[in-house]
Amino acid sequence: MNTKKETQNSKGFTVEEKAAMKARAQEMKAEARAGKDRSEGEKAILAAIGAMKEPDRSLGMRLHEIVTASAPSLMPKTWYGMPAYANADGKVICFFQAAGKFNVRYATFGFQPDAKLDDGNMWATSFALIKLTAAEEAQIIALVKKAVS
Repeated sequence: MNTKKETQNSKGFTVEEKAAMKARAQEMKAEARAGKDRSEGEKAILAAIGAMKEPDRSLGMRLHEIVTASAPSLMPKTWYGMPAYANADGKVICFFQAAGKFNVRYATFGFQPDAKLDDGNMWATSFALIKLTAAEEAQIIALVKKAVS
């Protein structure tokens, strides 16, 4: 089993964290070249999902289907190597982090600060995800629609 201590280098970042930062730098260059080309973002997300191991791959693909159907205005892209969806200003609204990304026991579906999820003084911004049933899908659909409202 890979632990953080085993993968940590002398600078304090894990191998996985360094890979995510490198992926983000490459994504920023690709975004500058592609502009607002939806097909480029779609290709990048499908490639990122395709590289995942199961069950992350199935979760990622289903979440991609749910988000694109629930909020077609969001632009697909990758963000630190993860599938993500941005608003018209290019700000990430929601993302999927595979469990295998950082060798943890559950995947995460999360929202960034520009998501309109505010609910009083406290609200959830990410959710642990092990599998998708109709109940979780309904909750995700409602959250995504609220996030872009």
